[in-house]
Amino acid sequence: MATKTFNVSMATTIAKKMVMALTGLFLVIFVIEHMLGNLSFVFGGPDAFNMYAHKLVSFGPILYVIELVLLAAFLFHIWNGVMITRHNRQARPSRYYKLKSTGGPSKQTISSKTMIYTGLILLIFTVIHLKTFKYGLHYETVVDGIVMRDLYRLVQEKFLNPVYAFGYIAVMILLGYHLRHGFWSAFQSLGANNPKYSNKIYAIGIAIAIIVAFGFLVVPFKVYFSQFF
Repeated sequence: MATKTFNVSMATTIAKKMVMALTGLFLVIFVIEHMLGNLSFVFGGPDAFNMYAHKLVSFGPILYVIELVLLAAFLFHIWNGVMITRHNRQARPSRYYKLKSTGGPSKQTISSKTMIYTGLILLIFTVIHLKTFKYGLHYETVVDGIVMRDLYRLVQEKFLNPVYAFGYIAVMILLGYHLRHGFWSAFQSLGANNPKYSNKIYAIGIAIAIIVAFGFLVVPFKVYFSQFF
């Protein structure tokens, strides 16, 4: 009976890790797309950025479906992450352990050991971010004869506030920290643990983490510091 219970528990944990891996990779794709869209703020200017946002809204019901899928992926990712962390802590022989990096094949680093904390911070940030921009003030502008929301103006206003600007910057650094281990861990959970590919996947994860974090940092830096020049 004990063996059967253990096997069921292991199967459940593996299933949770696979769900977390798949939802995590899906969210990575979304984050990259979102970052690229944000860069139109810097390299395209007000009209390009507002047109980008307007095109997303113009998807209508399709956008709602996409948002529901994203929400489901986000919630499943968080829930499974919490459950796996809880399971790992219960299985640990001692509640007291030193937080340190070990490296090697396991890739255990401070980043990997703080995934649950950076994830929860990102959850709180996402709620604030949506409230600030998606459901925030609605300014209007006209681009090519089309009346649309002036999201560019709202972004300008928010990132001129040092609290929001530097708070955003701090969270984006944490996002990169989260992606650094998360990308590699997702492939490990899906069975890509061959030493031949493991280090390459880990290196790709680090590259993605740096690119994404830097890409998101460009907008607040540009807006906030442009007022001094």
